[in-house]
Amino acid sequence: MKIGDLAAKTGVAPRLLRYYEEVGILHPFRSSNGYRTYGEPAIDRVVQIRELLEAGLTTEMIREVLPCLEAAKEEAQPPVCPATKDLDGLRRQLSSIERRIDVLQRNRHAIQAYLRAWEDASAATPAAADEVPGPIAE
Repeated sequence: MKIGDLAAKTGVAPRLLRYYEEVGILHPFRSSNGYRTYGEPAIDRVVQIRELLEAGLTTEMIREVLPCLEAAKEEAQPPVCPATKDLDGLRRQLSSIERRIDVLQRNRHAIQAYLRAWEDASAATPAAADEVPGPIAE
């Protein structure tokens, strides 16, 4: 697929995809006319790059760990991966991700409890289930 197709499938602008290539985290094939072409695995790679960036990793960190992450997907046992230049930074990012996961899980449980309570209350009073709260009169 061409860069525009990859952009459409991932929601990432072509300019950003070219940047990913420039920093060495996305590797297109070049056709004889010089156009970038991508295989289907590029979709997953771009999605993973976006998720890692959203998690707070830098493009340098991603360039160092991405080959190891991809190798781990394909093999039964973890691959031997070279140490990154910034192991402390990577550890800090992992701690940050774990804290956010904890917060998200707590919020998920709280919302689930709220919805269960609301559904239980609605089931107890069938007329209430049909009522939609309106604006509060002042």
